[in-house]
Amino acid sequence: MRLHFTLPSAAIEIIAIRAQGAGGQNVNKVANAVHLRFDIAASMLPGEICERLLKLGDQRISKDGVVVIKAQEFRSLEKNRDAALRRLHELIIRAAAVPKPRRPTRPSRGANNKRLENKARHAALKAGRGRVGE
Repeated sequence: MRLHFTLPSAAIEIIAIRAQGAGGQNVNKVANAVHLRFDIAASMLPGEICERLLKLGDQRISKDGVVVIKAQEFRSLEKNRDAALRRLHELIIRAAAVPKPRRPTRPSRGANNKRLENKARHAALKAGRGRVGE
C-alpha cells in the first residue's frame, strides 16, 4: 500500500538552534541544529493515522501530541532540516502501516500431552524425596 499525502509547511515548525557537543568555536556561534515540531492533532492527516501516531509510544511524541525531532548530525543547517523532515516522514509512514490482526493460537495436543507427562514425572521425582521409614 502506497500512501500519498502532503503536509502543509504551516503544520511543521522548524527552529534553528545551537548544536550540542564538541566542535570548537564554530559550534558556539552558529545555529546549525534543527528542532522540528509537528502538532498531530492540528495536522491534516487522516484520523486513523493520527490515532496510531499517538499510540506509537515513541519518546519523540509528547503527552500533548506534539512530535519533537532534533537533528544535529550534519554541519549544515539544510542537511539537518532535511534529516529532521525525513525522520518525521518515516515516523508517519510507520504509523500509517495497518497492523495485522492477531489470531489467537492454542498449543497442539502433542505439546499438551508432553507438558503433562513432564509434570507427572517431576511430581513422581519429588514424591520419592520423602522421609525414609514412613
